[in-house]
Amino acid sequence: MTAKEIAAWRKKLGLVQREAAARLGISRRSYQGYEAGAKIPKAIALACAALAHGLDNYSKTTKRK
Repeated sequence: MTAKEIAAWRKKLGLVQREAAARLGISRRSYQGYEAGAKIPKAIALACAALAHGLDNYSKTTKRK
């Protein structure tokens, strides 16, 4: 994922940078860095893909049986 792609992802979802960062669980400063050209970790790119497909209703903890 490139800086242009992450900016396009955010705009497609109708988010401002602060909202995009919150949805990704990162700081606004980190998010701004990605749009400015910092290397985007695979985990962030995957999270963007998941959010783009509506997979944002998940729990941070999972219960095992």
